[in-house]
Amino acid sequence: MKLVSALPLLLFAVAPALPAKAQEHQPQSSPPDSSILEQYDMAIDKVAERAMQSVVRIEVTGFAVPEHDSDKDQSTDQQTLERQRSIGSGVIVDPDGYIVTNNHVVQGALRIRVILAPATVELMIGNTRLASPQHAYEAKLIGSNRYSDLAVIKINATGLPYIPLPESYHVHLGQTVIAIGAPEGLDHTVTKGIVSAAGRQPELDRPMVYVQTDAPINPGNSGGPLVDRDGNLIGISTFIYTSGGGSEGLGFAIPEPVVRFVYNELRQHGIVRAVTIGARAQTITAPLAAGLKLPQDWGVIITDVDEGRPAAKAGVQAGDIVKTIDGLPVDSLPKYTAFLYMHKRGTPLRIVVLRKGNPVTLSIDAVDAPAAVDSLSDLIDPKKDLVPSLGIFVIDLNDSLAEALPSLRSRHGVIVAGLLGEEPATFADLQAGDVVRAVNGKKVATADEFRKSLTAFNPGDAVVLEVERQSTLMYVAFEME
Repeated sequence: MKLVSALPLLLFAVAPALPAKAQEHQPQSSPPDSSILEQYDMAIDKVAERAMQSVVRIEVTGFAVPEHDSDKDQSTDQQTLERQRSIGSGVIVDPDGYIVTNNHVVQGALRIRVILAPATVELMIGNTRLASPQHAYEAKLIGSNRYSDLAVIKINATGLPYIPLPESYHVHLGQTVIAIGAPEGLDHTVTKGIVSAAGRQPELDRPMVYVQTDAPINPGNSGGPLVDRDGNLIGISTFIYTSGGGSEGLGFAIPEPVVRFVYNELRQHGIVRAVTIGARAQTITAPLAAGLKLPQDWGVIITDVDEGRPAAKAGVQAGDIVKTIDGLPVDSLPKYTAFLYMHKRGTPLRIVVLRKGNPVTLSIDAVDAPAAVDSLSDLIDPKKDLVPSLGIFVIDLNDSLAEALPSLRSRHGVIVAGLLGEEPATFADLQAGDVVRAVNGKKVATADEFRKSLTAFNPGDAVVLEVERQSTLMYVAFEME
């Protein structure tokens, strides 16, 4: 691990030299008042001590894609999962044991263990003060969302210290922030920095916006809180940019409004229901504005509207410039996408557009968007989807999943979502993405049916699976071991 030391820069003002005589009569200046620094330190101490009591260490045992495979092209879904143990962080957001963490911390978990560890908040001769005693809890997954990289878990406890998720939110460039987590398993590690960017979009093709900070964040901080000097939640630490594996001052946190929205959706429904209005938009650039003679060379313009979809029914037209969504100003494509993502479900979406120089207010009844599948392995529940004898994970091919995978010909069967890294008891030439349609000529509609059919075979029995692979039907034959 590469360690980089950053030293503060001290600025000194140098006064011109005075003659010796003048120096004799020069009144001695009083020592600088250190009370401001003391008050600042005390304020940070109190915030850190209060906030850290709501931060937990999360230990996960489960299946995950090995790091050396994580950069492979996921469109092929050729992913092998291995048993792993990992450590992350989380923050209690409700005194009844609800905890927010990152999706990637608990993804593929067989067991989630939450540790409320004691924190040494003061160390001096004859007096070591701990914030709280240690407790360990088994946690259950309430829901997770890959798009936002957030998850909600729950432990069986009440009256816990917590950091609330308020409706109000304000973050500004340069403000002091504190990151708390368990980097490398070191509980309640507190680091301090500033907000380096209030709304950073690291990936241009992905409209998620983050709070960037130079507060040191390392592996294990994932899921821990980033708080301001008043103890308010700024965001949830999620990833860093690094060339050496450790903190290089480029940390990113999911903003609290996104955390609050996803938490409420997961707690109420177990999923985040994506919505769509049936329209496409793009960023307005200077050449685009000049060529179309638009009244502004920034913002978002509607480029396409699906016939018969909500936007078209509401009167949205191609060429409309989006000004606000639900009363919030839209000045960039990431904001447009974020406001659609966080729109309150079950209520009309109010949008104001600029059309031929005139503002037009429209009400759109957004509808649920088709399920999107970036990687089949994200859909795996390792507690119920593993078929140990074949070393594969399978999930039901339902209408929603079939719609999200339009290249499939099959509309029934079970789909191989991942492969187990360990050597299976019986080798079957199956790949992630295969759809198993039948076993020895008998159709299978669910994973339970598939497992039941396999248990009927004895060692040495021939098994023939009818499989769809890359839109082609074929047979996979083998003998049970």
